[in-house]
Amino acid sequence: MNSTNAAEASLRGLGACCAVANVVLHILLIPGHLEEKFYIGVLFAVGSAVMLAVALALVIMKRPLAAWLTGALVSLGMIIGFLLSRTVGLPDGYHERSWDPPYGVLSLLVEGLFVIAFLAWLRDRAAHGTVSRAPHRAGNEPVSLGRGRAKRW
Repeated sequence: MNSTNAAEASLRGLGACCAVANVVLHILLIPGHLEEKFYIGVLFAVGSAVMLAVALALVIMKRPLAAWLTGALVSLGMIIGFLLSRTVGLPDGYHERSWDPPYGVLSLLVEGLFVIAFLAWLRDRAAHGTVSRAPHRAGNEPVSLGRGRAKRW
């Protein structure tokens, strides 16, 4: 395994572990939040399901850019939601006064670490010229129109 593959595997493993940790932390909080503010519990459940899919995709996908992007967006959304809920509050009067030790701090840690791992993965891919791009096609190559037909541009 060369260094590029080792870095790729390490970052994907770190991302998958952070995603699973995020799922575990939020699943523990779902029941209480469903009772306190139903929509927060639902958001935790949806976020957990998405992050579980992200973890799986990081492990099995050949080109995991979509998984990384989804996980980073969900993680950033959870960080922003956490911070808003402790500062200005969220809709329907939801305002937390504490950091919910240990869950709040651990959630911020794994979500932030996921985003950092994603940025490191992007940097590594860019440095090695392997970030997914649309394939380049020469101007005179035939383009398939389906069912065996081709058109020249």
